[in-house]
Amino acid sequence: MKKCLLVLALGIALTGAVFAGGGKEGASGTELYVFISQPEYADSIRALITEYKKVVPDVTINYETTQADYPALLKTKLNSGDLPDIFTSTAGAEIDLYTEYSLNLADQPIAKAMIPAVADGFKSMDTGAGPYGFAIKGNFFGILYNKDIFAKAGIAEFPQTLDALEAACEKIAALGIKPFTSGFGEWWVWKHAAMNFFGTATNDPIALTKKFENGQAKVSDYPRLYNDFFRFVDLVKKYGDDKLLETTLDREVAAFGNGQAAMTVGQGAWIEEDVLKINPNLKIGFDGYPISNNPADCKVVTGADQAMRVSNKSKHQKELLDFVNWWYTSDYGKGWFANVAKVVPPISAGVVPNLEVPKQGAAHVAQEGSAPLSIIYSTDAFHQVFGELMQAYVGGSATKDQTCAAIERQWISIH
Repeated sequence: MKKCLLVLALGIALTGAVFAGGGKEGASGTELYVFISQPEYADSIRALITEYKKVVPDVTINYETTQADYPALLKTKLNSGDLPDIFTSTAGAEIDLYTEYSLNLADQPIAKAMIPAVADGFKSMDTGAGPYGFAIKGNFFGILYNKDIFAKAGIAEFPQTLDALEAACEKIAALGIKPFTSGFGEWWVWKHAAMNFFGTATNDPIALTKKFENGQAKVSDYPRLYNDFFRFVDLVKKYGDDKLLETTLDREVAAFGNGQAAMTVGQGAWIEEDVLKINPNLKIGFDGYPISNNPADCKVVTGADQAMRVSNKSKHQKELLDFVNWWYTSDYGKGWFANVAKVVPPISAGVVPNLEVPKQGAAHVAQEGSAPLSIIYSTDAFHQVFGELMQAYVGGSATKDQTCAAIERQWISIH
């Protein structure tokens, strides 16, 4: 389960270390400082670090992770000169935001091992140079659903349209079961849900992002956003958690794992293991978001939205590159994605883990293609404010039009 509190993991037998800036020389050799988001993989990263210590005993890796407050903490570190040796940004728009702090990995073995489509997401949107990062995982984004609840409600197939979704919600609610659990108390859940609608609002979501940032577009100009997205949100509010804004990720995972809710919102492959820890026998289905009344629009999203960045300011770039290249090219590293982290490998030589979301997600993409990973075209600074504005909407303190106007203003001021 994703840890919402700061998780601090010391690489190997490191006592009393103080993290102050990037790599340094310790009493027993070189110390590297890794400060990244995605704490749900803390145990897997610790295992990776432990294994690397066996290979390179003289390098100690100090690992720190957090989630909700990561963007603010990273900026504080950058502004104070406390630059981690490895840090995280989102892919796409944030690649250029942190390029001045990042190594271009194009000539490294790690770049050659990466799936080309994943590496493309880490290249500069301005110049095409890079990749300026690497992925901790590939991913599938969509809706997880409880097959047994759907069968009990007499729903043979996962709904592919908004009308069918509403009808399914009515049938599930009639059983006394919540159709949705949302995680709407987390700002980042909103960007995962919204990208399914934003990515298909036009044929060119990158150009649409620029239009919003330049003040040349309004939400109401795009029916997929103004009508379909808000209809979906209103359905989740009507048929979702009793206390929407108190539903954080852990509560969402618990509600779905315990069978109290039939569908998740804003999630993907990363929660499956935590759900199965609650109920190993839960029959998980996975599909795209019904975003219109055209079944062809219902697609899962795949790709890597988070970039691990290697500092170009570190005094220990050789040791850093040795570590990340080992991660992607050693036998242990190549197997780590599926066998330890249980994630979709971002490498060409990877094996898909034996889990339902990766298996079903891969089948959906093979049959129907993937919807755009439009989440990466705006920065997390914008996404965080966007999530807070949508929380105000479902909380009843702002109308739909007030929310749209606020989103348009923030898109201009934050990019």
